[in-house]
Amino acid sequence: FRTVPDRYLSDPGHRWDDEAWELLQIPVGVAFFFRNAALDRLVALYPSPAGATESELDPETWQRVLGAGPLASLLEPDVEALLLRRSQGRTVCYLVPIDICYELVGRMRMLWQGFDGGAEARSALDAFFAEVERRAVPAGREPATAPTGERRP
Repeated sequence: FRTVPDRYLSDPGHRWDDEAWELLQIPVGVAFFFRNAALDRLVALYPSPAGATESELDPETWQRVLGAGPLASLLEPDVEALLLRRSQGRTVCYLVPIDICYELVGRMRMLWQGFDGGAEARSALDAFFAEVERRAVPAGREPATAPTGERRP
């Protein structure tokens, strides 16, 4: 068993274009990636009306698209994820506790209506990412944490 850290980090300097997103082969605008220690590989998932849907991601694509940013090197296997959102021509990336990614999947599954999710699901998605943004600290500026996840003074 491993403790899920409570850190939220952002990478405001990392810029993604549409070509980088297309390389990930994710058909929607939100995805999360975590390193599965048991499989020793990166797992890519995205929310759908059916729950978390896995997308195959080869290691070369991982390195080319995600591995260049500072958040990838900080990612703790199994307990943290890189959470990405593509919206209005830009993609933002956060390092977050993995449990909030599954919380997002549950919200989307519960609220999804029709082909595009509907107004309620889009509103919940916007609120979710507003909270992530509020909690996120730029990578390299976060306070030190103790091994238990408690903040050090």
